[in-house]
Amino acid sequence: MGQTIQYSVNDSVGVLCINRPEKHNSLGAAELEGVSSALDLIETDPEIRVLVVTGAGDKTFCAGASLDDLNSGVLKPDAFQSVMHRLASLSIPTLARVNGNVFGGGTELALSCDFRIGVKGSRLRVPAAAFGLCYPPAGISLFVEKLGVNVARRMLVASEAMDAGEAHRVGFYDYMVARDELDERVEELTLHIAGLAPLATKAMKELVDQAGRGSIDIARATELARQCEESDDLQEGFAAQREKRMPQFSGS
Repeated sequence: MGQTIQYSVNDSVGVLCINRPEKHNSLGAAELEGVSSALDLIETDPEIRVLVVTGAGDKTFCAGASLDDLNSGVLKPDAFQSVMHRLASLSIPTLARVNGNVFGGGTELALSCDFRIGVKGSRLRVPAAAFGLCYPPAGISLFVEKLGVNVARRMLVASEAMDAGEAHRVGFYDYMVARDELDERVEELTLHIAGLAPLATKAMKELVDQAGRGSIDIARATELARQCEESDDLQEGFAAQREKRMPQFSGS
């Protein structure tokens, strides 16, 4: 993965960090390859129950695709979209720890995660229209799916800059905290999610995502419900409730 993309695991929580603060944590060809390699590990590790995505430093979460690599032809636009799609398609819940400002495709990186925690005093903007670029269709679809048509227009068509408060109000951020509270809130949420029944969280993530795209596959929903109903975890959940203790879910 190299030094610019760092991946670590603490118990059942994976942490993916873009370590390129001098370049506003932008993603060049090498970084996208590193993210892809990390996703390979995550997809094959049944012990990981939640993933945190963040950037190094306290100024910028991510500035999206590297303009240098795009201009030189080293990075193709569809490569960025492909990695974002893989992140959004992970079966486990994902959380964007948005440690600072967000620009360009960095907003798509955050929206590709299930939850977003931002810090007060930060700002975001998608400047594609200011550069003369048209944002890719897959990215536009994600903005509309997650934020609605009106907010997507403001961010993409008008290239409107938003402070953290407005980004929270329109739904870009699920939670907004003071900078010195960020790590505590991230840990609180990730540990809470990691303690839930994995089969249930994965099933409901898949179905919520389907609903967000317009319709739920009823046959698939029925199968996922059956798997949960027949799981050891359901029995453990009932037992823990009876015995007034915390459940110890195995994911089976």
